[in-house]
Amino acid sequence: MAGAARARRNAPPREEVLAAAMDMIAERGLEKLTMAGLGREVGMSSGHLLYYFRSKDELLLRTLEWSEGRLGAERGRLLTREGSAAERLEAYVDLYVPDGHRDPHWTLWLEVWNRSQNADDEARERQAAIEGAWHRDLVALIAEGISRGEFRPVDADRHAARLRALLDGFSIHVAIGLRGTDREQVIAHVREFLAETLLATDA
Repeated sequence: MAGAARARRNAPPREEVLAAAMDMIAERGLEKLTMAGLGREVGMSSGHLLYYFRSKDELLLRTLEWSEGRLGAERGRLLTREGSAAERLEAYVDLYVPDGHRDPHWTLWLEVWNRSQNADDEARERQAAIEGAWHRDLVALIAEGISRGEFRPVDADRHAARLRALLDGFSIHVAIGLRGTDREQVIAHVREFLAETLLATDA
């Protein structure tokens, strides 16, 4: 017992473990992320990792929350910078869409979504919190654009839900490498959708 306690005291911070997990996904793919392999990366046994995270499902969700925290900070900077609402909406879309096939953040999201079929209520609520942050920021941005006359007077919440559904669908295509659907094509589709449904005719 004393040895286990000493090992836990000497273990790296959880953030370091989560960063290492994301690095492994980026470099080797999600299928190579095992508790034993991650333990070797950070100098911990798989048993000690299970002490911290309870299960691989929890490790993946924690890693996603950590990654989303970093994206959320970046999103906050983009949405509060100088410029029109339309320019900031374009930056939001650019941040949302995967960089390409096997984008590590989206690879992780897809796995967590898949595992959520058997997740408990607490895990589902944490996933909903991540989704909710993206949605609230988008609603606020659309509402601002409407108030400035840049966007048409749409229902901001409803339009944000439709836009995010479009972004999710296209982003999955990019992340899995579906032929004929790359990042540039997706962004072009989204711009066309926004021009048809949201941008004021004189914007």
